[in-house]
Amino acid sequence: MNYFSSNFKLGILGGGQLGKMLLNDTRKFDIYTCVLDSSNEAPCKIASNEFHLGDLMDFDAVYNFGKQVDVLTIEIENVNVDALEALEKEGIKVYPASKTLRTIQNKARQKLFYTDNNLPTSPFTRFAYTTEVKEAIDHGSLTVPFVWKSAQFGYDGQGVKIVKSVSDLDGLPNVECIAEELVPFKNELAVIVARTLSGESKNFPVVEMEFHPEANQVEYVICPARIPEDVAQKAIDVALRTSEAFNHVGLLAVEMFQTQNDEILINEVAPRPHNSGHQSIEASYTSQFEQHLRAILDLPLGRTDSKVGGVMVNLVGAEGYSGNVVYENISAIMGLDGVTPHIYGKKQTRPFRKMGHVTIVDQDINMARTIAEEVKSTIKVISE
Repeated sequence: MNYFSSNFKLGILGGGQLGKMLLNDTRKFDIYTCVLDSSNEAPCKIASNEFHLGDLMDFDAVYNFGKQVDVLTIEIENVNVDALEALEKEGIKVYPASKTLRTIQNKARQKLFYTDNNLPTSPFTRFAYTTEVKEAIDHGSLTVPFVWKSAQFGYDGQGVKIVKSVSDLDGLPNVECIAEELVPFKNELAVIVARTLSGESKNFPVVEMEFHPEANQVEYVICPARIPEDVAQKAIDVALRTSEAFNHVGLLAVEMFQTQNDEILINEVAPRPHNSGHQSIEASYTSQFEQHLRAILDLPLGRTDSKVGGVMVNLVGAEGYSGNVVYENISAIMGLDGVTPHIYGKKQTRPFRKMGHVTIVDQDINMARTIAEEVKSTIKVISE
């Protein structure tokens, strides 16, 4: 099929920043795009060829949108999977497939998938309701500390809580959930794997992630990860095995823990472009977004190694500020060597909302990390 400057239509479910960055590459290739999102102010609206308003969890909205395109992909997991399954039966190509997405959407099913496929992950217990977690603690079958995770709809640090005492469960939604053993890890790592319908597979380098202690969001992504080569290879091997088990098409971001004994445990996965790959835009030969397009269109995959060390800094709304966004001191950071800001186009800020990111590149990854610290302390995402 001819995808370039043709009648081919690529559909994207979700109009957020991941979709916006994906559209940079569809524009580069002159691929016609249609985007579905529930917000008329979605970042993708200005860059897509067609923008459709609709609820991503509504069967009819997703189904009717999907009938208008040739290939359908996602930039967020929270979409109506029943509609995707119906579209597949009618011959629409959907990547990732509805079967893959149905497993990944639910963290309990996702964890069971790892155990069923002999993939390393931390021990866990599945519960139909959060109240059952309290009962398990009372009966002695579960002990603190552990990590409580909502089985569905967790995103950007939401739906996750470290439980150190029974009182920490107060106020949590009474939903299907898992209680996961708290892993005393050295590092949180990630590897993005790209896979085509033909079976070609390539991985990006291992990245190291540093998280905000309160928001449970990634603050820094460091590529390459500052870990021993043998540990990096273990992480890559686990990511490739995970990709093969899912038999996915497109990108699969595999988030992992490096334990104190240098073992690798899978935390969770995302079947789409991911926050842990943003530095690839400036630092890699092929960005994760271009690679996702290559994969879902069954084109040859691009080179995945880095041209230069890269660190990504997430720009999130500052605490205490809500309303029309202002990026304070952005011109100051642009005066630093190797710094490139990405502004997502969200007009309204609120505490910890992802508003953009900044990439810092340098031949010396430690120097890039030092500059990243300066960037983080200089720029502020506030409101008018």
